[in-house]
Amino acid sequence: MQRRCLPVLSLIILKLLKIKFMKTLTNRFYLLIAIMLFAGYTTIAQKATVNDNLKTTNETKMKTYLIEREIPGAGKLTADELKNISQTSCTVLKEMGPKIQWIQSYVVGDKIFCVYKAENEDLLREHAKRGGFPVNTIYEVSSIISPATAK
Repeated sequence: MQRRCLPVLSLIILKLLKIKFMKTLTNRFYLLIAIMLFAGYTTIAQKATVNDNLKTTNETKMKTYLIEREIPGAGKLTADELKNISQTSCTVLKEMGPKIQWIQSYVVGDKIFCVYKAENEDLLREHAKRGGFPVNTIYEVSSIISPATAK
């Protein structure tokens, strides 16, 4: 009786090993597919980044500028007055196109300091002329530092 059980036990063990081996192979197969998909997506992303970088390099770079505008009583302008100035600026910018961009402005005392991105100073002067804004001084920003610079 023991001799008859031995072949049956051997077959059962072989079957269990085969099932376990097949599961391992299946898991490894899925892992291989996942790795291949990841590698494919990584390659696509790298090509997209390279293409985006080439586009940026071929386009004219926008510089950052700080504009000083002397406006007596600027610090006392109401919210509505500041809103109207902002709307005028945005309307002119929209007409001028993507070569000039207003980032933000700081209102202090009798001055407003505006941060712009533009291809050149002439665009800033044209924007001021069309909008009726004074331009006292234009500074091209050469570097930006912050607390992060210290790290």
